Amino acid sequence: MRVRVATICQGGRLYGSVEENRNYVIKLLDLALAQKPDIVCLPEAFTTAGVNRPKEETAERVPGPTTDIVAKKAREFNCYIICPIITNRNGKIWNSAIVIDRTGDVAGIYDKVHPVTSSSDYTVFEDGVTPGSEIQAFDLDFGRVGIQICFDIGFPESWQRLSDMGAKIVFWPSAYNGGFPLQVYAYLHHYYVVSSVRSDKSRIIDPLGRIMDETDAIKNVICREINTDFVVAHYDFNYSIPDRIMMSYPGRVEIRSHWDDAHFLVEPIDNSLSTEHLMKEFGFESTFHYHERHRTAYKWILQGKQPPAQKVAHGNRPQYAKQNF
Repeated sequence: MRVRVATICQGGRLYGSVEENRNYVIKLLDLALAQKPDIVCLPEAFTTAGVNRPKEETAERVPGPTTDIVAKKAREFNCYIICPIITNRNGKIWNSAIVIDRTGDVAGIYDKVHPVTSSSDYTVFEDGVTPGSEIQAFDLDFGRVGIQICFDIGFPESWQRLSDMGAKIVFWPSAYNGGFPLQVYAYLHHYYVVSSVRSDKSRIIDPLGRIMDETDAIKNVICREINTDFVVAHYDFNYSIPDRIMMSYPGRVEIRSHWDDAHFLVEPIDNSLSTEHLMKEFGFESTFHYHERHRTAYKWILQGKQPPAQKVAHGNRPQYAKQNF
């Protein structure tokens, strides 16, 4: 399903009060909403960044002042909004990302599983934040998404878990840019990664690990249309597939090729087409399936047995050559 994804950056503009921070980010949210997105992501703990007050004083209930304002925007623009703030729930302080749906209701809350230490002996985290206990995926009307927050970037098992759960987009609100690791996670797990930062470079990264767009010191909002129905395939046995799809469905399917990595991405532009249909019609599989077929064969060989022949989509096409189409 095609979806318009928007993200903002706070641009390093941090104020001395929750209200000032909130007002500034809401202005950026209004600019993002003017682009008619299906979902917008806001930066990590944007209301309290730079505010020199104890978290017990600035943490909010849910619903609360910030989520009420954001919920009203979500209803007005029929848009999902990921609203990351410090919350006070069940007597504890959390670094949270609240998923607000198109009707303004809270669809779910992700609590940062890996808050960073704020004491040299690792007894206090983010000045009193409690670590979350669960990696979560959220089923939205355009597909399954995951959320990681800032220091979660350092824990590959969390990103793998979201891949195992079938996330198509992972949102990463953060205090800083994140850099190359976000591209690595997008590439390894073949999902979109969308960051929203308090610094200067919020990014939309595709499942091949390439930056599609990013904010900067002048442009604080970006928006891209993508399809959550996509597949990343390996070029082995598939050299001719991109040309064949383009010839059969001109202008209806986007193909993004990265030969250096031996991968290409197939993403329908026409909602009447699906990757399932394209894979059946043209006889190809995802990179994940290609690698898994090797793992299956290796297990037999390591047991001293001949691996059974596998029935594969590509048939007997040449592995390293392009056929005429």
